[in-house]
Amino acid sequence: MQTFKKKERLSGKKIIDKLFSDGKSFFISPFRVVWLDYNLETKYPAQVLITVSKKRFKRAVDRNLLKRRTREAYRKNKISFYDFLERKGKNCAFALLYSSGKIVLYNEIEQKIILILQRLQTEYEKDIG
Repeated sequence: MQTFKKKERLSGKKIIDKLFSDGKSFFISPFRVVWLDYNLETKYPAQVLITVSKKRFKRAVDRNLLKRRTREAYRKNKISFYDFLERKGKNCAFALLYSSGKIVLYNEIEQKIILILQRLQTEYEKDIG
């Protein structure tokens, strides 16, 4: 299940607006994470939105590089988060907002994505219990 299909990407304007208006957030450098427990109409338990600010990175090449690294790290490490959501019978919509002003290596991004997915699990545990 190490794929990243189009249905796993958060793209609906209504859901994105609701995510940023009602969602909860936390910060794990270099990402700000906004998440929302939301009933998604897909077979995937989570949908993700990955953004890199044009204000911080003027060149599209740099923004695309960071988004590509983030997507790859998420794709490789999402399976435990998916298993957790399926066990709980929950769905999650979340956004990964890259907020650093410098380009970070892939290894560091992957470590942070793992921490983010673990933190999302603990946030769900707090909300449920």
